[in-house]
Parts: sequence; structure tokens; C-alpha cells
Amino acid sequence: MCSSSGAPVAVVSAAVRKYADIPGGLLPLLHEIQAGLGYVPKDSVAVIAEGMGLSRAEVHGVISFYHDFRNKPGGQKTIHVCRAEACQAVGSRQLEAHVKTRLGVDYGETTADGRYALEAVYCLGNCACGPSIRIADDVFARVDADRFDELLGDT
Repeated sequence: MCSSSGAPVAVVSAAVRKYADIPGGLLPLLHEIQAGLGYVPKDSVAVIAEGMGLSRAEVHGVISFYHDFRNKPGGQKTIHVCRAEACQAVGSRQLEAHVKTRLGVDYGETTADGRYALEAVYCLGNCACGPSIRIADDVFARVDADRFDELLGDT
């Protein structure tokens, strides 16, 4: 595992030691690595697999299946745009197009300056007040293009 600072190696190694003997420990291990580093480094898959007694394919399969995990650093803040039907009915598709244009990225990408990652979400539990978005841990309701621009200026 490559690392100029040693931080990824230390975080991954500590998580593997912590969860190696726990049945079903792979998901909490991956969440801990993601929380510590902001992503699960691609080159950590072999270390995780060996430590957990799994194949690399099994570890990779879990990482790629769950949208919460990413294998490269994301933005400092993640913006989620709700794509559920209730939000679509009140303008989320137009908002989605504006957000992508404004940020210059598509879903699953990070802005060139590293400030924002853009992700789709299929419900924020705010259906009566759509379209909704989440920036970091804050959910915002009735967001249109102008409101998004205001929020982006404040984040």
C-alpha cells in the first residue's frame, strides 16, 4: 500500500486488527476506514482481504456495491441531490441539471478544486418539501437554482 504520509496504511492496518476476528466485521471496517480517510484506497483491498480471510473479489464487491464507499478521495463536502419521484415532480431534474453545470461535474465526481463531491440520493425523507438536497449533513428543502447558488456561497 503506497502512502507518502503513512496515514492510510496506519488507518487500514488499525481497522483490520480491530475487526479481523469479528464475524461480519467487513462493513464496520470499511466504514471506519472511510471515516478516517474519506475513502477506501484501492491498494488497501489486498490488505483488508488478507486480514479478514476473504478474497480480494469479495472485498472489492462490497466496496463497489455500497454507494457509501468510494475508492478515491472525495470533496471536502458532499452534495446529494434527491432523485426520488416526489422531488422529481416538483423540479429536481431541473435542479440536478443546474447543480451539474454549476459544479462542472457529474454524479460520482469531485470538483477540480476538491471542495465538493456530487452524489445522487433516492430519498432524503423530505418528500413534502422537495426538491431537497443535502450538503454535508444539512438537508435543505424547496431548493431551486437560485437557492442552490445561495447555499453554495454559504458552504
